[in-house]
Amino acid sequence: QVQLVESGGGLVQTGGSLRLSCAASGRTFSLYRMGWFRQSPGKEREFVASITWSGGSTYGADSVMGRFTISRDNAKNTLYLQMNSLKPEDTGVYYCAAQSLSTAQRVGVLTKPENSDYWGQGTQVTVSS
Repeated sequence: QVQLVESGGGLVQTGGSLRLSCAASGRTFSLYRMGWFRQSPGKEREFVASITWSGGSTYGADSVMGRFTISRDNAKNTLYLQMNSLKPEDTGVYYCAAQSLSTAQRVGVLTKPENSDYWGQGTQVTVSS
């Protein structure tokens, strides 16, 4: 079991930047693939970015490529999402997700909400126009 707590959300103007953090506790953080998802009112939760155990490979949605960067610090049990050039359509609740090794072996890369084993409570990001 792993517990996830997000922080760093807030209100920012179009073109601004935010850095989200996700602190993990419980089982060994490095054993999990990690990812970020977001959800806007009336929409389904959607994939933003994910990262492998060592951080050697990252994946991102087309809508955030070139603007968002996912990273992790296994020594600090923390996942990050650096968000630059923010747009109003980036507004939503951002969730941290963790995928276990067994799930990864069964379903592959963490790019769908149903492929995550654990979730944080979310942090609100609002981008004003």
